[in-house]
Amino acid sequence: MQINGGVSFCENGMRAAIRAMHVHSELIGMINENIAGFDKVGFQRREPIVSSMTEFLGVHGLSTTVDDQVGRIIASNNPLDIAIAQKGYFQIQTPNGVKLTRDGRFKLDKEGNLLSLEDFPVLSDAGMPIKLPCIPENIDKVRVDAKGKISVYNPSTNQLTDAGILGVVDATGVAVLNPDIKQGYNEYSNVALQNEFLKVKPIVSNFEANRQIFLIESNNLQKVISQLGSVS
Repeated sequence: MQINGGVSFCENGMRAAIRAMHVHSELIGMINENIAGFDKVGFQRREPIVSSMTEFLGVHGLSTTVDDQVGRIIASNNPLDIAIAQKGYFQIQTPNGVKLTRDGRFKLDKEGNLLSLEDFPVLSDAGMPIKLPCIPENIDKVRVDAKGKISVYNPSTNQLTDAGILGVVDATGVAVLNPDIKQGYNEYSNVALQNEFLKVKPIVSNFEANRQIFLIESNNLQKVISQLGSVS
């Protein structure tokens, strides 16, 4: 602080503390998002990336990346629940384009179309919506092998009839040749709660340290202003 016939306050300390608290709040928000997604099927945790310039850029120096490690694969009672035991994504056709997802909770409509929970068509490895050649009496008649080939029992021929191969791709859209498909399983998130909770403590400590710096700077400013007022 400089006094030259007035007050010229150098706010670098307070400004840096506010930026740091903002960054720490964003980091805690990312961790909370991961914790909230712990029990979600197909959820992939977000890993925050703090650049070397974050001290000066604030939250603009933050970014995130997706942790693409395989999550917890748990058996279900639904043959149309499908999990990918390797890295990769199912392709879903939405009004806004192709969506990549690891949520393999699928269903059939009355026409035999394979759909996502949001009623969007599931795409094959050829990029076309998958439709069963015949409507099964129950979904237990649908078979999906490890490579994603879908077959359905045809009562008229007493044989399994191929319906297509699930289109499993990586994050860049390149086909995954050996996705290791698991029929009758759901993949839950790859979030490890203990790791997320351990990351919270140092962030909260840093937030509190910067809050104290802000309070000290603010109190010093108030004292100087009060002293100037008493002198005048």
